[in-house]
Amino acid sequence: MAEDRVAEDLAAIVPPLLAALEALGLIARYLNPPELGELLAAVGEPEAPLQAAFDGLSDWPSELASLGAGLATACRHVLDAFDELRAAAETADMGQVFRALRGGPRAQEALYPFAAGLPPVSRFFLEPAARGDAARLARLTDAPERNDTGVLYVGEPGARGGASIYVPEDYAPDREWPLVMALHGGAGSGRSFLWSWLRDARSHGAILVAPTAIGQTWALTGPDPDTPNLSRLVELARDRWTIDPKRMLLTGMSDGGTFSYVSGLEPGSPFTHLAPVAAAFHPMLAQMADPDRLRGLPIHLAHGALDWMFPIEMARGANRALSAAGAAVTYCELPDLAHTYPREINPQILAWLQEAARA
Repeated sequence: MAEDRVAEDLAAIVPPLLAALEALGLIARYLNPPELGELLAAVGEPEAPLQAAFDGLSDWPSELASLGAGLATACRHVLDAFDELRAAAETADMGQVFRALRGGPRAQEALYPFAAGLPPVSRFFLEPAARGDAARLARLTDAPERNDTGVLYVGEPGARGGASIYVPEDYAPDREWPLVMALHGGAGSGRSFLWSWLRDARSHGAILVAPTAIGQTWALTGPDPDTPNLSRLVELARDRWTIDPKRMLLTGMSDGGTFSYVSGLEPGSPFTHLAPVAAAFHPMLAQMADPDRLRGLPIHLAHGALDWMFPIEMARGANRALSAAGAAVTYCELPDLAHTYPREINPQILAWLQEAARA
């Protein structure tokens, strides 16, 4: 029967797809250019069982065509990513490495719409510590479908000045929800960076906004059209959902982290907390900031000791300068992190943000 074939296909394809996605996530987290070959050797060949399962898929009935197409799209993104990574390891082409790693977010984007109907997929989109929380899973998967929850977009996905948004499916307007505004790195997009945070927003219950810069990267020099755009997106979120005014986080990676300083230290910034990751910092940022804005401002600063783009001393200097200026700095130095995003710190950042609700 067709239903039996579909069930067999799902049992064959979903586990290796999720395993290969996890392996891509590990590569993205532990990437250090001189060690790419060793990293690929360490993760093995998770794409091999995925390719075998993908090649063995049968034709599905028309009523399940969207599920089949979504799984096929996710598989292709993952398989193409591994092909490109292995080619890049031979040529040491880091541009190709970064292009390949975009396959992970694209695959997750294709897969997420089926989380409600596929329990293994739903668990994948929770942080590991929350995957055994049956009550949380039930609240997310049993919530009625609505037009203001799940993955949403302002403008076309990834468009300049637009945003990708995630609102937990169990959102209820009768309580206040934390807001996480997460800024991508240079040459990135909110469409991709959303997936650096979605698991955690879904696990802990936070509204996540991942904007895309108006220019090629954030306005770190010259005129600044991005700060007004962030304010516009904050107001959009406040108008549509119930946002906790004490828990409004501006965070970002690399150029996005640097811009979280530039924009977040402005006197009129709406954000209550800043969390730059792998960001550049110049002491003038602290010297030129409004003293009243800096005094007591909670800043969670995370940086890798192996960072080859913005050396660790830059973060240590930021810690000293911001602390001396009166900010409440939480400093997190990761000894095994190069210039990548450490997703494992997101729960720590959200717990730190939660302290504001108890203050």
